[in-house]
Amino acid sequence: MSVWRPLSNCQGKGPANSFVITALLGYIRAMTLRDQVETLLPNWERWYPSLFDAAYDLGIIKAEVCDPDSLMLTRRHARVRQRAEDAHREKWGGKPQE
Repeated sequence: MSVWRPLSNCQGKGPANSFVITALLGYIRAMTLRDQVETLLPNWERWYPSLFDAAYDLGIIKAEVCDPDSLMLTRRHARVRQRAEDAHREKWGGKPQE
């Protein structure tokens, strides 16, 4: 028996197309989306125009509802910039800019 566990989430942390299969033997092997589709349907290219269509029909990938703010690049970049500024102030001191 194997356990499938997704490595990605809606906020973009982790690889978007990788999953981990954990066997009872105790080792972990990363599988790409293509590996998973080919395991379930070896000749998927004959039936589907794209890997994502096959993966969707096979139930490997699903649509997720995300917070729209997590998808906006300006907000994500603002958070990254803010974290960098906070880390700089923590290390070197100083006051936040207003």
